Amino acid sequence: MVRRLNRLIPHLLVLPLLAVFAMVFTVSLPVVSVEAQTKYERRSVLDRLFGPRRVRPEKTNRQRPRATIKRKKSVTRSAPKRSKKQQVATVKKLENARKILVVGDFMAKSLSEGLRTAFQQAPGVAVVRKTNGSSGLVRDDYYNWNRNLPGILDEFQPSIVIVMVGSNDRQEIRQSRKRIPVRSEQWVTEYTDRVDTMARAVRARNIPLIWVGAPSYKSSSMSADILAFNSIYRSVVEEVNGEYVDIWDGFVDADGKFVYTGSDIIGQQVRLRTSDGIRMTKAGKRKLAFYVEKSIRRLLGDDANEGIAKLTEENLPELLVLHPDTGSAKVRTSPISMVDPGLDGSDKLLGTETPQTSLTRTPRDDLVFDGKTSKAPPGRADHFVLPQQDEKAAAKKKPDLQPQG
Repeated sequence: MVRRLNRLIPHLLVLPLLAVFAMVFTVSLPVVSVEAQTKYERRSVLDRLFGPRRVRPEKTNRQRPRATIKRKKSVTRSAPKRSKKQQVATVKKLENARKILVVGDFMAKSLSEGLRTAFQQAPGVAVVRKTNGSSGLVRDDYYNWNRNLPGILDEFQPSIVIVMVGSNDRQEIRQSRKRIPVRSEQWVTEYTDRVDTMARAVRARNIPLIWVGAPSYKSSSMSADILAFNSIYRSVVEEVNGEYVDIWDGFVDADGKFVYTGSDIIGQQVRLRTSDGIRMTKAGKRKLAFYVEKSIRRLLGDDANEGIAKLTEENLPELLVLHPDTGSAKVRTSPISMVDPGLDGSDKLLGTETPQTSLTRTPRDDLVFDGKTSKAPPGRADHFVLPQQDEKAAAKKKPDLQPQG
């Protein structure tokens, strides 16, 4: 018996050491998820001695899946399309409409487009454009206006001729092998003769001539040359009894410098020139025509009005006779004499009545005829007379100032 106990004692001492070792070993094991434990579960010595442990599920921060809510698909309504600006329909022109012929360079083309907008509702006005964008009066070898203009006038038979040229004329004039520098004395003389020839070709046919000056440009040197050209146009056109229209102030600021943006024909700030500083925008073209429109309306009169159509035998309306002639005798009145002051034989106004006369004299009569004012009655505000006292009563109240005996 003693021997058996001696044999068991070493085993009993080893058991606590094994228990401690098992605890350390289990703590050092990595945490395994619940799903992994279900697949493979490791058993330690303590599990074998005391049975398997119940593993509590780990708490996670995962939220329960929300119930899927079926949302109604939002109906995407397409934004209403912006309606394009309704363009005003051009009125059908009359067969005998007055023609306005516009000739010149690319600026004349912009002017003609602005004039068509200005007179698109006038059936009696038709704007005809005959321009060449790269032309001028210097390079007559490219396009010669003085040679081609008479044929153009005979072809269209215009009522008014508008000339706008010069933006391409900052070049040397070539005469055979000779080249004349720009704005030199000889250049100015030759250029003035060409302008005069073109203006007289129009005036020789007794057609009204409107010469429009060139506007300013972004280049300061170019603007300086254009100003010199405009002075030539003005002097020549006024000499041949034409009309010169100056548009310079409409496309510069208060200091006379070039501007991209300025006021339009109704005073709103708009873009007038394109980014190159040369050409006109749509608003600029309309403003360009605005300066010429007044002269055209003055020359054409009622033909330039809107909604005016000339009457012919076909569209002549029937006249309603209100008072037909019955053959009765006409009543004539005697003419009024020009020497009559009243022009009707009378010297009184209508509605005038004879003033009534009174036999008794009134305070007004005393004042007007005699210059006397009547006495104010007692109690009135202007009655400034002191009240009169009885002489006996006044004598009693008066003290006796004579010396006694």
